[in-house]
Amino acid sequence: MSADFLYGIEVVINGLMAGVMYALVALGFVLIFKASGIFNYAQGVMALFAALTLVGVMEGQVPFSHLINAVFGTEIHHFGWTVPAFAAILVTLGVMIFFAWAVHTFVFRHLVGQEPIILFMATIGLAYFLEGVGDLMWGSDIKTLAVGLPQGGSLFVEDLTAGLGGDDFYGFFIDKLDMVATLVAIVLVAALIGFAQYTKQGRAMRAVADDHQAALSVGISLNYIWVLVWSLAGLVALVAGVMWGAKSGVQFSLSLIALKALPVLMLGGFTSIPGAIVGGLIIGVGEKLFEYMIGPMIGGATENWFAYVLALIFLVFRPQGLFGEKIIERV
Repeated sequence: MSADFLYGIEVVINGLMAGVMYALVALGFVLIFKASGIFNYAQGVMALFAALTLVGVMEGQVPFSHLINAVFGTEIHHFGWTVPAFAAILVTLGVMIFFAWAVHTFVFRHLVGQEPIILFMATIGLAYFLEGVGDLMWGSDIKTLAVGLPQGGSLFVEDLTAGLGGDDFYGFFIDKLDMVATLVAIVLVAALIGFAQYTKQGRAMRAVADDHQAALSVGISLNYIWVLVWSLAGLVALVAGVMWGAKSGVQFSLSLIALKALPVLMLGGFTSIPGAIVGGLIIGVGEKLFEYMIGPMIGGATENWFAYVLALIFLVFRPQGLFGEKIIERV
C-alpha cells in the first residue's frame, strides 16, 4: 500500500475520533429537545461548568473565593486538601443534578406552554448566567484537568503500523485520549439507549416526548421527567467536559464546542440519539478529509466552516436530518 493511501486512512480514523467528541456534546441537545421540545443553547456552557467544578473539587478550591476575599478582606483560596478523581466526579455529578432541579424549578416550570422561541431565549440567558457563575465560583484562569486519562499518541499503534507503507510511512498517529473517548461514547450511548428502551423511567420519558397530554393522562409526572432529562443532559455534559477539558484544558472557550454540535444535530436529527453519533462521525470524517484533500488547494483552514456548509446542504434537502422524525404539517 502506498504511503498516501495510508495517510488518508489515518485522516479518516482521526476524523472518526473527532466526530465522537462532537457527538458527546450533541447528545445533551438531543436528550432535552426530544423530551421537552427545548433547544438547550446552554449545553456547551454546562460542559464548561461541569469541567470547572470537577477541577475545583479535585484541587480543594474554595468556591467563590475571590468574592469572599473581596468582601471580607481574607486570603482564602484552598481548603488544604485534594479529592481523588472518582470521588470528585461523583460530587460534580451531584452538582449537575442539583443544577437540573434548579433550572426546572426556577425557570422552565414557569414557562410551560410558552412558544418555543421563548424557551430558546431562556436557554440563552441560562448559558450566560451559568458562565458568569462559573467564573465567579472557580475563577477564569486556564486549568489543567488531570483525571488519569492517557495523553499523546499511541506508540503501540504507531509501531504496529510503521512498516505498512515502506520507508515513507511512519505509522498511524492515533491520540490515546481520542481512543478512550470513543470507548466512553460507545458505553454512554448503549447505556442511554438501554435506559430509554428497558426501564420504567425511560419509557415514561419516551411517552412524554411523544405526547405531553397523553403522558399526563396516565399518571406520568412531567416535572419528574423533565428534571430527569436535564440530569441526564448534565451527565452527558460532565462526560463531554472531562474529555474536552483533558484534551485542551479547562478554559472558557470550551463552551464554544456547542457551536460545533449544531451541524451534527442538523445531520443526525434533533430527536435521535443514534443520529447524534452518526452525524458526529460524518462531520468529523468529512472535515478532516476535506482539509486533507481540498484544503491545500484553497488555502487551508477549511475545518472552521466545512461542517456548517454541509449542514446547510442538509437543511435544504432534508431538514429533519438523517434520523429525525419527518416533519408533517396538516392544514
